[in-house]
Amino acid sequence: MMRTSWLPPAGLTWRNSPRVGLGLILLATLLTVAVGVLGPSAVTLTLGPRASLLPPYYLPSGTVPTPGEWVVSGVLYGAVIIGGVGLSIAVRAVRDGWTPTVWRVFTFGVVLNVATLMVPPLTSADVLMYAAYGRLQALGMNPYDITPAAVFRSQFDPVLRWTERPWQDTPSVYGPIMSWVQLLANRFGGLNMHDIVFWLQLSAFIPFLVTSAVVVWLAHGDEQLKGRAALLTIANPLLIWAITAGAHNEGWSVMFAMLGIMLMRKTSIGAGVMMGLAGACKLSIGLYGLAMVWGYRRQPRKLVGLLVGTALSMGLLYGLFAPGALFAALRNTSYVSVGSWAQPFYTVLTYFLPVPAATGVLGVVSYAGTLTIAWMLSRVLPWHAVAGTPDGVAPDRDPITIAVRTALLLSVGWLTTSLYTLSWYDLIAWGPWCWSARHGSTGCSSGAGCCCPCPTSRAAAWTTARA
Repeated sequence: MMRTSWLPPAGLTWRNSPRVGLGLILLATLLTVAVGVLGPSAVTLTLGPRASLLPPYYLPSGTVPTPGEWVVSGVLYGAVIIGGVGLSIAVRAVRDGWTPTVWRVFTFGVVLNVATLMVPPLTSADVLMYAAYGRLQALGMNPYDITPAAVFRSQFDPVLRWTERPWQDTPSVYGPIMSWVQLLANRFGGLNMHDIVFWLQLSAFIPFLVTSAVVVWLAHGDEQLKGRAALLTIANPLLIWAITAGAHNEGWSVMFAMLGIMLMRKTSIGAGVMMGLAGACKLSIGLYGLAMVWGYRRQPRKLVGLLVGTALSMGLLYGLFAPGALFAALRNTSYVSVGSWAQPFYTVLTYFLPVPAATGVLGVVSYAGTLTIAWMLSRVLPWHAVAGTPDGVAPDRDPITIAVRTALLLSVGWLTTSLYTLSWYDLIAWGPWCWSARHGSTGCSSGAGCCCPCPTSRAAAWTTARA
Protein backbone atom coordinates (compact mmCIF):
# COMPACT_ATOMS: atom_id res chain seq x y z
CA MET A 1 0.00 0.00 0.00
CA MET A 2 1.32 3.41 -0.93
CA ARG A 3 2.21 5.52 2.06
CA THR A 4 0.08 8.63 2.52
CA SER A 5 2.09 11.81 2.04
CA TRP A 6 1.59 15.09 3.84
CA LEU A 7 2.92 16.89 0.76
CA PRO A 8 0.75 17.89 -2.20
CA PRO A 9 1.42 15.67 -5.23
CA ALA A 10 3.15 17.10 -8.25
CA GLY A 11 0.88 19.16 -10.41
CA LEU A 12 -1.40 20.20 -7.54
CA THR A 13 -1.18 23.42 -5.56
CA TRP A 14 -1.12 24.72 -2.01
CA ARG A 15 -4.89 25.03 -2.20
CA ASN A 16 -5.27 21.31 -1.58
CA SER A 17 -2.05 20.59 0.28
CA PRO A 18 -2.61 18.79 3.59
CA ARG A 19 0.66 20.19 4.91
CA VAL A 20 -0.49 23.76 4.24
CA GLY A 21 -3.95 23.12 5.67
CA LEU A 22 -2.72 21.49 8.87
CA GLY A 23 0.02 24.09 9.22
CA LEU A 24 -2.51 26.91 9.15
CA ILE A 25 -4.70 25.07 11.67
CA LEU A 26 -1.67 24.75 13.94
CA LEU A 27 -0.81 28.43 13.48
CA ALA A 28 -4.36 29.46 14.39
CA THR A 29 -4.17 27.48 17.62
CA LEU A 30 -0.75 28.90 18.50
CA LEU A 31 -2.07 32.45 18.05
CA THR A 32 -5.01 31.69 20.33
CA VAL A 33 -2.75 30.16 22.97
CA ALA A 34 -0.36 33.11 22.72
CA VAL A 35 -3.15 35.56 23.55
CA GLY A 36 -4.10 33.47 26.56
CA VAL A 37 -0.50 33.21 27.77
CA LEU A 38 -0.29 37.01 27.98
CA GLY A 39 -2.80 36.88 30.83
CA PRO A 40 -5.90 38.94 31.66
CA SER A 41 -6.88 41.39 28.94
CA ALA A 42 -9.91 42.62 27.05
CA VAL A 43 -10.43 39.08 25.72
CA THR A 44 -8.82 36.86 28.38
CA LEU A 45 -10.68 36.20 31.61
CA THR A 46 -9.42 37.32 35.00
CA LEU A 47 -9.52 34.28 37.28
CA GLY A 48 -8.08 35.70 40.47
CA PRO A 49 -5.21 34.19 42.47
CA ARG A 50 -4.18 30.58 41.95
CA ALA A 51 -4.08 28.07 44.81
CA SER A 52 -2.26 25.20 43.07
CA LEU A 53 -0.05 24.29 40.13
CA LEU A 54 -3.06 23.42 37.98
CA PRO A 55 -3.60 25.12 34.63
CA PRO A 56 -4.55 27.50 33.15
CA TYR A 57 -1.12 29.13 32.91
CA TYR A 58 -0.22 32.68 31.92
CA LEU A 59 2.57 35.17 32.48
CA PRO A 60 2.65 36.79 35.92
CA SER A 61 1.27 40.31 36.15
CA GLY A 62 3.89 42.89 35.20
CA THR A 63 6.01 40.49 33.15
CA VAL A 64 4.82 42.10 29.94
CA PRO A 65 2.64 45.17 29.37
CA THR A 66 -1.07 44.40 29.21
CA PRO A 67 -1.84 44.07 25.49
CA GLY A 68 -4.30 46.56 24.04
CA GLU A 69 -7.83 45.62 23.13
CA TRP A 70 -7.29 46.16 19.42
CA VAL A 71 -4.14 44.05 19.43
CA VAL A 72 -5.58 40.96 21.10
CA SER A 73 -8.88 41.26 19.26
CA GLY A 74 -7.05 41.56 15.94
CA VAL A 75 -4.91 38.52 16.68
CA LEU A 76 -7.97 36.44 17.56
CA TYR A 77 -9.86 37.54 14.47
CA GLY A 78 -6.79 36.62 12.46
CA ALA A 79 -6.60 33.22 14.17
CA VAL A 80 -10.22 32.45 13.28
CA ILE A 81 -9.66 33.43 9.64
CA ILE A 82 -6.39 31.52 9.37
CA GLY A 83 -7.94 28.47 10.99
CA GLY A 84 -10.94 28.59 8.67
CA VAL A 85 -8.71 28.82 5.60
CA GLY A 86 -6.54 25.97 6.86
CA LEU A 87 -9.57 23.79 7.49
CA SER A 88 -10.91 24.52 4.01
CA ILE A 89 -7.59 23.54 2.43
CA ALA A 90 -7.33 20.32 4.46
CA VAL A 91 -10.90 19.29 3.59
CA ARG A 92 -10.23 20.08 -0.06
CA ALA A 93 -7.19 17.81 0.09
CA VAL A 94 -9.42 14.98 1.33
CA ARG A 95 -11.91 15.75 -1.42
CA ASP A 96 -9.12 15.56 -3.97
CA GLY A 97 -7.97 12.14 -2.85
CA TRP A 98 -5.78 12.57 0.23
CA THR A 99 -6.49 9.74 2.64
CA PRO A 100 -5.06 10.82 5.98
CA THR A 101 -4.08 8.42 8.74
CA VAL A 102 -7.08 8.91 10.98
CA TRP A 103 -5.38 8.36 14.33
CA ARG A 104 -2.74 10.94 13.41
CA VAL A 105 -5.32 13.58 12.55
CA PHE A 106 -7.31 12.74 15.68
CA THR A 107 -4.19 12.92 17.87
CA PHE A 108 -3.24 16.20 16.21
CA GLY A 109 -6.63 17.58 17.17
CA VAL A 110 -6.36 16.31 20.74
CA VAL A 111 -2.97 18.01 21.13
CA LEU A 112 -4.39 21.30 19.83
CA ASN A 113 -7.26 21.11 22.29
CA VAL A 114 -5.02 20.25 25.23
CA ALA A 115 -2.74 23.16 24.37
CA THR A 116 -5.77 25.45 24.36
CA LEU A 117 -6.79 24.10 27.77
CA MET A 118 -3.48 25.26 29.22
CA VAL A 119 -4.41 28.96 29.03
CA PRO A 120 -7.36 30.92 30.48
CA PRO A 121 -10.70 30.93 28.62
CA LEU A 122 -11.12 33.66 26.03
CA THR A 123 -13.82 36.20 25.11
CA SER A 124 -16.75 34.59 26.94
CA ALA A 125 -17.31 34.72 30.71
CA ASP A 126 -19.87 31.91 30.64
CA VAL A 127 -17.46 29.60 32.44
CA LEU A 128 -17.42 31.99 35.40
CA MET A 129 -21.18 31.66 35.62
CA TYR A 130 -20.88 27.87 35.50
CA ALA A 131 -18.55 28.16 38.46
CA ALA A 132 -20.98 30.51 40.21
CA TYR A 133 -23.93 28.15 39.82
CA GLY A 134 -21.82 25.33 41.20
CA ARG A 135 -20.76 27.54 44.10
CA LEU A 136 -24.38 28.28 44.96
CA GLN A 137 -25.04 24.56 45.16
CA ALA A 138 -21.96 24.07 47.33
CA LEU A 139 -23.44 26.68 49.69
CA GLY A 140 -26.69 24.70 49.84
CA MET A 141 -28.63 27.08 47.58
CA ASN A 142 -30.74 26.42 44.49
CA PRO A 143 -29.17 28.02 41.38
CA TYR A 144 -32.56 27.92 39.64
CA ASP A 145 -34.06 30.25 42.25
CA ILE A 146 -31.12 32.32 43.54
CA THR A 147 -28.72 34.39 41.45
CA PRO A 148 -24.99 34.85 42.15
CA ALA A 149 -25.51 38.59 42.63
CA ALA A 150 -28.03 37.96 45.41
CA VAL A 151 -25.19 36.45 47.42
CA PHE A 152 -22.05 38.44 46.61
CA ARG A 153 -23.83 41.78 46.99
CA SER A 154 -24.70 40.93 50.56
CA GLN A 155 -21.61 39.02 51.64
CA PHE A 156 -18.07 38.30 50.53
CA ASP A 157 -17.55 35.11 48.58
CA PRO A 158 -14.13 34.08 47.18
CA VAL A 159 -15.68 32.50 44.08
CA LEU A 160 -18.76 34.57 43.25
CA ARG A 161 -16.82 37.83 43.42
CA TRP A 162 -15.03 36.97 40.17
CA THR A 163 -18.17 36.62 38.07
CA GLU A 164 -18.84 39.17 35.34
CA ARG A 165 -21.88 40.87 33.88
CA PRO A 166 -24.41 40.58 32.35
CA TRP A 167 -25.58 37.24 33.80
CA GLN A 168 -24.92 37.88 37.49
CA ASP A 169 -28.63 38.47 38.10
CA THR A 170 -29.79 35.49 36.03
CA PRO A 171 -30.61 32.11 37.61
CA SER A 172 -29.30 28.97 35.93
CA VAL A 173 -30.94 27.85 32.68
CA TYR A 174 -29.03 24.57 32.45
CA GLY A 175 -30.33 21.07 33.00
CA PRO A 176 -29.61 18.98 36.10
CA ILE A 177 -26.62 17.14 34.60
CA MET A 178 -24.86 20.42 33.90
CA SER A 179 -25.65 21.58 37.43
CA TRP A 180 -24.00 18.45 38.82
CA VAL A 181 -20.94 19.03 36.62
CA GLN A 182 -20.72 22.59 37.93
CA LEU A 183 -21.01 21.39 41.52
CA LEU A 184 -18.35 18.73 40.97
CA ALA A 185 -15.95 21.33 39.57
CA ASN A 186 -16.48 23.36 42.74
CA ARG A 187 -15.77 20.29 44.87
CA PHE A 188 -12.49 19.75 43.05
CA GLY A 189 -11.52 23.43 42.87
CA GLY A 190 -12.47 24.41 46.40
CA LEU A 191 -12.68 28.12 47.09
CA ASN A 192 -10.40 29.14 44.22
CA MET A 193 -11.99 30.37 41.00
CA HIS A 194 -8.81 29.65 39.04
CA ASP A 195 -8.87 25.96 39.95
CA ILE A 196 -12.63 25.63 39.48
CA VAL A 197 -12.29 27.06 35.97
CA PHE A 198 -9.65 24.47 35.09
CA TRP A 199 -12.00 21.61 36.00
CA LEU A 200 -14.76 23.27 33.99
CA GLN A 201 -12.41 23.63 31.02
CA LEU A 202 -11.60 19.94 31.26
CA SER A 203 -15.29 19.06 31.59
CA ALA A 204 -16.00 21.01 28.40
CA PHE A 205 -13.28 19.21 26.43
CA ILE A 206 -14.05 15.60 27.42
CA PRO A 207 -17.57 15.44 25.88
CA PHE A 208 -16.27 17.23 22.78
CA LEU A 209 -13.64 14.48 22.51
CA VAL A 210 -16.25 11.73 22.86
CA THR A 211 -18.56 13.43 20.35
CA SER A 212 -15.72 13.60 17.83
CA ALA A 213 -14.96 9.91 18.35
CA VAL A 214 -18.62 8.99 17.73
CA VAL A 215 -18.67 11.04 14.52
CA VAL A 216 -15.55 9.22 13.32
CA TRP A 217 -17.23 5.92 14.24
CA LEU A 218 -20.17 6.79 12.00
CA ALA A 219 -17.70 6.73 9.11
CA HIS A 220 -16.07 3.37 9.92
CA GLY A 221 -15.21 1.36 6.84
CA ASP A 222 -14.30 4.48 4.84
CA GLU A 223 -10.83 5.74 5.73
CA GLN A 224 -11.15 8.90 3.67
CA LEU A 225 -14.46 9.81 5.27
CA LYS A 226 -13.05 9.05 8.74
CA GLY A 227 -10.21 11.46 8.08
CA ARG A 228 -12.69 14.11 6.99
CA ALA A 229 -14.74 13.51 10.13
CA ALA A 230 -11.69 13.94 12.36
CA LEU A 231 -10.76 17.16 10.56
CA LEU A 232 -14.22 18.64 10.96
CA THR A 233 -14.56 17.78 14.65
CA ILE A 234 -11.61 17.31 16.99
CA ALA A 235 -9.09 19.02 14.67
CA ASN A 236 -11.48 21.76 13.58
CA PRO A 237 -9.96 25.12 14.63
CA LEU A 238 -13.38 26.78 14.57
CA LEU A 239 -14.77 24.28 17.07
CA ILE A 240 -11.60 24.41 19.17
CA TRP A 241 -12.13 28.13 19.32
CA ALA A 242 -15.86 27.97 20.03
CA ILE A 243 -15.89 25.08 22.50
CA THR A 244 -12.48 24.57 24.11
CA ALA A 245 -11.10 28.12 24.12
CA GLY A 246 -14.32 29.40 25.66
CA ALA A 247 -14.82 26.38 27.95
CA HIS A 248 -18.43 26.03 26.81
CA ASN A 249 -20.53 23.07 27.91
CA GLU A 250 -22.28 22.50 24.57
CA GLY A 251 -20.48 19.20 24.10
CA TRP A 252 -22.39 17.43 26.87
CA SER A 253 -25.80 17.46 25.23
CA VAL A 254 -24.38 16.68 21.78
CA MET A 255 -22.32 13.80 23.19
CA PHE A 256 -25.33 12.05 24.73
CA ALA A 257 -27.42 12.69 21.61
CA MET A 258 -24.75 11.28 19.27
CA LEU A 259 -24.37 8.23 21.52
CA GLY A 260 -28.13 7.81 21.32
CA ILE A 261 -28.04 7.88 17.52
CA MET A 262 -25.22 5.34 17.56
CA LEU A 263 -27.45 2.94 19.55
CA MET A 264 -30.50 3.22 17.30
CA ARG A 265 -29.89 -0.03 15.42
CA LYS A 266 -29.25 -2.02 18.62
CA THR A 267 -31.66 -0.74 21.25
CA SER A 268 -34.35 1.88 20.91
CA ILE A 269 -34.78 2.14 24.68
CA GLY A 270 -31.05 2.71 25.14
CA ALA A 271 -31.14 5.35 22.41
CA GLY A 272 -34.03 7.02 24.22
CA VAL A 273 -32.21 6.97 27.56
CA MET A 274 -29.24 8.71 25.95
CA MET A 275 -31.54 11.25 24.34
CA GLY A 276 -33.10 11.94 27.72
CA LEU A 277 -29.66 12.50 29.23
CA ALA A 278 -28.92 14.93 26.41
CA GLY A 279 -32.11 16.82 27.17
CA ALA A 280 -31.12 16.92 30.83
CA CYS A 281 -28.10 18.96 29.75
CA LYS A 282 -29.76 21.44 27.37
CA LEU A 283 -33.29 21.38 26.00
CA SER A 284 -32.26 22.70 22.59
CA ILE A 285 -30.84 19.26 21.80
CA GLY A 286 -34.44 18.16 21.41
CA LEU A 287 -33.84 18.71 17.69
CA TYR A 288 -31.89 15.45 17.71
CA GLY A 289 -34.79 13.81 19.52
CA LEU A 290 -37.14 14.85 16.72
CA ALA A 291 -34.65 13.48 14.21
CA MET A 292 -34.58 10.13 16.01
CA VAL A 293 -38.37 10.02 16.12
CA TRP A 294 -38.42 10.61 12.36
CA GLY A 295 -35.89 7.83 11.92
CA TYR A 296 -38.21 5.38 13.70
CA ARG A 297 -41.43 6.59 12.10
CA ARG A 298 -41.86 3.33 10.14
CA GLN A 299 -40.99 1.17 13.18
CA PRO A 300 -43.71 1.83 15.78
CA ARG A 301 -42.34 -0.57 18.40
CA LYS A 302 -38.92 1.02 18.31
CA LEU A 303 -40.51 4.46 18.32
CA VAL A 304 -42.33 3.56 21.53
CA GLY A 305 -39.07 2.25 22.99
CA LEU A 306 -37.35 5.53 22.13
CA LEU A 307 -40.08 7.58 23.77
CA VAL A 308 -40.13 5.36 26.86
CA GLY A 309 -36.36 5.55 27.28
CA THR A 310 -36.39 9.32 26.88
CA ALA A 311 -39.26 9.72 29.33
CA LEU A 312 -37.54 7.52 31.90
CA SER A 313 -34.24 9.42 31.97
CA MET A 314 -35.65 12.91 31.54
CA GLY A 315 -38.53 12.21 33.91
CA LEU A 316 -36.22 11.05 36.66
CA LEU A 317 -33.66 13.80 36.21
CA TYR A 318 -36.07 16.69 35.86
CA GLY A 319 -39.01 15.36 37.82
CA LEU A 320 -37.33 13.60 40.73
CA PHE A 321 -33.92 15.21 41.18
CA ALA A 322 -34.36 18.75 39.80
CA PRO A 323 -38.05 19.66 39.37
CA GLY A 324 -37.29 23.36 39.01
CA ALA A 325 -34.68 22.87 36.30
CA LEU A 326 -37.15 22.32 33.47
CA PHE A 327 -38.99 25.59 34.05
CA ALA A 328 -35.69 27.41 34.47
CA ALA A 329 -34.38 25.97 31.21
CA LEU A 330 -37.52 27.08 29.38
CA ARG A 331 -36.66 30.68 30.25
CA ASN A 332 -33.87 30.48 27.71
CA THR A 333 -36.45 30.36 24.92
CA SER A 334 -37.52 33.94 25.68
CA TYR A 335 -34.07 35.49 25.21
CA VAL A 336 -33.02 37.35 22.08
CA SER A 337 -29.28 37.50 21.41
CA VAL A 338 -27.72 40.74 20.20
CA GLY A 339 -26.28 39.21 17.06
CA SER A 340 -29.38 37.34 15.92
CA TRP A 341 -31.57 38.28 12.99
CA ALA A 342 -34.42 38.98 15.44
CA GLN A 343 -32.75 41.74 17.43
CA PRO A 344 -33.82 44.74 15.24
CA PHE A 345 -37.35 43.37 14.91
CA TYR A 346 -37.50 42.78 18.66
CA THR A 347 -36.48 46.39 19.28
CA VAL A 348 -39.25 47.67 17.02
CA LEU A 349 -41.95 45.30 18.32
CA THR A 350 -41.32 46.20 21.96
CA TYR A 351 -42.40 49.76 21.16
CA PHE A 352 -45.88 48.47 20.39
CA LEU A 353 -46.18 45.18 22.28
CA PRO A 354 -45.29 43.87 25.73
CA VAL A 355 -42.02 41.93 25.81
CA PRO A 356 -43.72 38.49 26.12
CA ALA A 357 -45.95 39.24 23.13
CA ALA A 358 -43.00 40.49 21.06
CA THR A 359 -40.94 37.39 21.76
CA GLY A 360 -44.00 35.24 21.11
CA VAL A 361 -44.49 36.71 17.64
CA LEU A 362 -40.83 36.34 16.80
CA GLY A 363 -40.84 32.81 18.21
CA VAL A 364 -43.58 31.75 15.81
CA VAL A 365 -41.60 33.22 12.90
CA SER A 366 -38.46 31.47 14.17
CA TYR A 367 -40.04 28.02 14.36
CA ALA A 368 -41.67 28.46 10.97
CA GLY A 369 -38.30 29.51 9.55
CA THR A 370 -36.58 26.48 11.05
CA LEU A 371 -39.03 24.09 9.38
CA THR A 372 -38.92 25.99 6.09
CA ILE A 373 -35.13 25.96 5.84
CA ALA A 374 -34.99 22.31 6.90
CA TRP A 375 -37.50 21.41 4.19
CA MET A 376 -35.63 23.42 1.54
CA LEU A 377 -32.33 21.75 2.42
CA SER A 378 -33.97 18.33 2.37
CA ARG A 379 -34.68 18.86 -1.32
CA VAL A 380 -30.99 19.17 -2.20
CA LEU A 381 -29.09 17.24 0.48
CA PRO A 382 -28.13 13.82 -0.91
CA TRP A 383 -28.69 10.53 0.89
CA HIS A 384 -25.71 8.51 2.15
CA ALA A 385 -25.94 5.31 4.13
CA VAL A 386 -24.15 5.54 7.47
CA ALA A 387 -21.60 2.78 7.98
CA GLY A 388 -23.18 -0.43 9.19
CA THR A 389 -26.39 -0.11 7.22
CA PRO A 390 -27.54 -3.67 6.46
CA ASP A 391 -27.09 -4.86 2.89
CA GLY A 392 -30.12 -4.27 0.75
CA VAL A 393 -31.49 -1.51 3.03
CA ALA A 394 -31.86 1.83 1.29
CA PRO A 395 -30.42 4.87 3.13
CA ASP A 396 -33.88 6.40 3.51
CA ARG A 397 -35.02 3.24 5.35
CA ASP A 398 -32.14 3.04 7.84
CA PRO A 399 -33.00 4.75 11.17
CA ILE A 400 -29.46 6.00 11.90
CA THR A 401 -29.04 7.43 8.41
CA ILE A 402 -32.42 9.14 8.62
CA ALA A 403 -31.67 10.50 12.10
CA VAL A 404 -28.25 11.90 11.17
CA ARG A 405 -29.58 13.56 8.01
CA THR A 406 -32.64 14.98 9.77
CA ALA A 407 -30.52 16.23 12.67
CA LEU A 408 -28.42 18.18 10.18
CA LEU A 409 -31.46 19.68 8.48
CA LEU A 410 -33.12 20.75 11.73
CA SER A 411 -29.89 22.01 13.29
CA VAL A 412 -29.00 24.23 10.36
CA GLY A 413 -32.56 25.53 10.21
CA TRP A 414 -32.60 26.27 13.94
CA LEU A 415 -29.16 27.92 14.00
CA THR A 416 -30.19 30.14 11.10
CA THR A 417 -33.52 31.29 12.53
CA SER A 418 -33.21 30.98 16.33
CA LEU A 419 -33.87 34.07 18.43
CA TYR A 420 -30.87 33.24 20.59
CA THR A 421 -27.83 31.64 19.02
CA LEU A 422 -24.10 31.83 19.68
CA SER A 423 -21.06 30.44 17.90
CA TRP A 424 -20.61 27.44 20.20
CA TYR A 425 -24.16 26.31 19.49
CA ASP A 426 -22.91 25.36 16.02
CA LEU A 427 -21.52 22.09 17.36
CA ILE A 428 -24.97 20.52 16.97
CA ALA A 429 -24.69 20.96 13.19
CA TRP A 430 -21.00 20.12 12.70
CA GLY A 431 -21.39 16.53 13.93
CA PRO A 432 -24.00 15.32 11.43
CA TRP A 433 -22.62 17.59 8.72
CA CYS A 434 -19.25 15.81 8.88
CA TRP A 435 -20.98 12.76 7.52
CA SER A 436 -23.90 14.13 5.53
CA ALA A 437 -21.86 16.57 3.47
CA ARG A 438 -19.51 13.94 2.06
CA HIS A 439 -18.55 14.32 -1.57
CA GLY A 440 -19.46 12.32 -4.62
CA SER A 441 -21.70 12.50 -7.69
CA THR A 442 -24.65 10.76 -9.26
CA GLY A 443 -22.26 9.42 -11.85
CA CYS A 444 -19.82 8.07 -9.30
CA SER A 445 -18.82 4.44 -9.63
CA SER A 446 -19.73 3.97 -5.99
CA GLY A 447 -23.30 5.05 -6.66
CA ALA A 448 -23.16 7.52 -3.80
CA GLY A 449 -25.51 9.97 -5.43
CA CYS A 450 -23.88 13.17 -4.18
CA CYS A 451 -23.48 16.69 -5.41
CA CYS A 452 -19.71 17.01 -6.07
CA PRO A 453 -17.24 15.36 -8.44
CA CYS A 454 -16.65 11.71 -7.69
CA PRO A 455 -14.03 11.02 -4.98
CA THR A 456 -12.95 7.85 -6.79
CA SER A 457 -11.87 9.80 -9.85
CA ARG A 458 -10.24 12.48 -7.71
CA ALA A 459 -8.31 9.87 -5.77
CA ALA A 460 -7.11 8.37 -9.04
CA ALA A 461 -5.97 11.79 -10.23
CA TRP A 462 -4.16 12.35 -6.92
CA THR A 463 -2.35 9.00 -7.22
CA THR A 464 -1.49 9.61 -10.87
CA ALA A 465 -0.12 13.09 -10.11
CA ARG A 466 2.05 11.69 -7.32
CA ALA A 467 3.37 8.96 -9.62
